[in-house]
Amino acid sequence: MAQGHNTRSITIRRMAWPAGESLPIGAPLQPSVVYGAESPDGLDDLYEGRAEGWTYAREGHPNAATLAARINALEGAEGGHVMGSGMAAITAVMLGLCQAGDHVIGSDQLYGKSLKMLRDDLPRLAIGTTLVDATDAAMVEGALRPETKLILLEVVSNPTIRIADIAGVAALARARGVKLVIDNTFTTPRAFQAYTHGADVIVHSVTKLLAGHSDATLGYAVARDPADRAAIAMASATWGLTPSPFDCWLAERGLFSFDLRYDRAEDNAAALADHIADLPGILRVLYPGRADHPESIRARDLLAGRYGNMVSFEVRGGRDAANALVRAMPNVPFAPTLGDIGTTLSHPATSSHRGLSPAGRAAMGITEGFFRVSVGVEDIAVLKEEFAAGIAAAHDVG
Repeated sequence: MAQGHNTRSITIRRMAWPAGESLPIGAPLQPSVVYGAESPDGLDDLYEGRAEGWTYAREGHPNAATLAARINALEGAEGGHVMGSGMAAITAVMLGLCQAGDHVIGSDQLYGKSLKMLRDDLPRLAIGTTLVDATDAAMVEGALRPETKLILLEVVSNPTIRIADIAGVAALARARGVKLVIDNTFTTPRAFQAYTHGADVIVHSVTKLLAGHSDATLGYAVARDPADRAAIAMASATWGLTPSPFDCWLAERGLFSFDLRYDRAEDNAAALADHIADLPGILRVLYPGRADHPESIRARDLLAGRYGNMVSFEVRGGRDAANALVRAMPNVPFAPTLGDIGTTLSHPATSSHRGLSPAGRAAMGITEGFFRVSVGVEDIAVLKEEFAAGIAAAHDVG
């Protein structure tokens, strides 16, 4: 009986991690929610920055820190913070850097949930907002107020593929002492170094191209100013925007192939955009590298030939044509996501921007025949065949 009791006592007690001279090649996954300190003084040292370590996973954990360090290196930044989603990152920036009475300017071409936050949610917190055409710095200037705290832009808008006037807006922000927040999700650090173009804060939906496999939901935010970084991290911890260690582990693994995936998908996107543009029934194709893009010259100067993997297009025929197109392309996942290693197709009117009114979507150019394509790394000949079949089916209806 005594032996059984002792065995049970050992089993229910935590054991030290096995020590050794060798190091793991794959990053360890650390799901622990809590971390023990050696004393109250030791806990003070951890919280006050005199010692390195962890306390409670909502405030940070090893897998999040490892992933943040890798994204920091890509962005040429330091002190970035990983959160539970891209929208969590934007939320932490807004809650950490703004207070009641402040004013925020956002592009009117933002991702749907970003638009909702600025249009509906920040005003409930007494933070004023204005949405403007960010392709024109004069429009942004006209929206500035004495209480304007920050400006939120996407370099390439989701899903309309418009190119913001980053240089003009950055100059305005510097002159007026307003913080410029750039959502670098579409472009990624591979195509666009946001700090070198005047960003004060950078955010990412890591879920997308950085992680790249549709199996991890994460966000990232970093700021130039250490006080802003601390405020963002505190907002993340206070509001419970914690990332999963497992998702961080998956995303870090995905980053090892990021450059290869991005380059192949970008080549495919350029070829697919040209192919789609020549097919019957196409009203327009939006890709920054094409000469017919509304901001083609700005895209060339700003992106230096790195036009990314996102293509949008519009077919005739409205919802009936849209349904026919999707049904004729069963091998291309129809899903409200982007950045996967494989190509995905989405319909913003019924997914990312369904929360807008029909008039609101129409003002952005999002019709029932409008599609967004996140181009992956497949054989381009196969992609051309699949999109030709889908667009032909839409054309037959339209």
